[in-house]
Amino acid sequence: MAGERLRLAFLGSPDFAVPSFRALHEAGHEIAAVYCQPPRPAGRGKHETRCPVHRLAEELGLPVRTPARLRHNAAEHAAFAALGLDAAVVVAYGLILPPAMLEAPRRGCLNIHASLLPRWRGAAPIHAAILAGDTETGVTIMRMDEGLDTGPILLSRTVPIEPRATTPQLHDALAALGAGMALEVLADDPPPRPQPDEGATAAPKLSKADGKLDWREDAVLLDRKVRACEPWPGTFFEHGGTAIRVLEAEPAAAEAAAPGTVLDGLPSIACGAGALRLLRLQRPGRAPMAAEEFLRGYALPPGTVLE
Repeated sequence: MAGERLRLAFLGSPDFAVPSFRALHEAGHEIAAVYCQPPRPAGRGKHETRCPVHRLAEELGLPVRTPARLRHNAAEHAAFAALGLDAAVVVAYGLILPPAMLEAPRRGCLNIHASLLPRWRGAAPIHAAILAGDTETGVTIMRMDEGLDTGPILLSRTVPIEPRATTPQLHDALAALGAGMALEVLADDPPPRPQPDEGATAAPKLSKADGKLDWREDAVLLDRKVRACEPWPGTFFEHGGTAIRVLEAEPAAAEAAAPGTVLDGLPSIACGAGALRLLRLQRPGRAPMAAEEFLRGYALPPGTVLE
C-alpha cells in the first residue's frame, strides 16, 4: 500500500512479530531502531540465543537495542526520544512502555494485538480464544496508552476460528494479517475510536503448570486445551511418575467411568463428561509418536487410572 516513508522504531521479540517487521522494512519505511528482549540461555547447552526479531534485524543490518528494563530507565527514555520517530510499532515486545516512551513518537506507539479488543487483553490472546471456544478472533491495532491493551482502536479485522484450530495455525494466520494491517494504518492514519471496557476479558501469560490435564473436566474442554497449548506450554498427564505429553487428541463419546480411567487400547481416557481419545504422545527425551506406536513401548492397559 502506497504512503509516505516514515521513520519508525520496531519493538517486538517472538516469531509472531517477524511478518510485521519484515513488511515494514520491505515497504521502505526507515527503521531507526529495533527493540527486543535480550539474548537468553536456551537449549541443552544453555547458549545465549537471540530472539527471532533480533536475528532478522541483524540480517537486515539494523541497529538493535535490548534493554533489560524500561521502568525508571531515564537514559533509555532519552535515547528513544532522540530517535525523532514518526511512530513506533509494537508487536509482542515483552516489556511495558513507560509514558515517556509512549509520548515520544509523533503518531504515538501502535500495538498489533492478536484479538478483537476488548476481548482478550493480555499476553496470551490466541490461547485464550481457543480455550474459551470462541468462533472468531482477529487482530486489533491500537494506539497504546498506559493501560494493558486499553488504548483507542485504529483498525480491527476478524477471522473465523475453525472447529479444530490449533494455536500454531491461528498464530500464523493472525501474524500475516497484522503485517498487512500495520501498513494500512501507517498509510491511512485512521482516526482512533475509544475502546470500550464492556466485554473486556483477560488473557494472562500461561505457565507450564497450566498444561496439566485434569480428567475431571469435560472432554470438550480438554480437547480445547490440547489444541490451545501446543507448542507452549504443552499439555500432559502423569503416570507412574512420568509426565507424558499429549500432542494431539479429540473428544469421544464414552460410557460413564471414573475420570482418568483408560477405556480402551487407543487409548481413550474417561473425563468428567465424555472421553478424550489420545492421538499423538511423547515421553520425556523421546520423539513424538502416534498413540498406537507409543503403546507398543509403553503400557496403558484398560482400567488403568491416570493421575
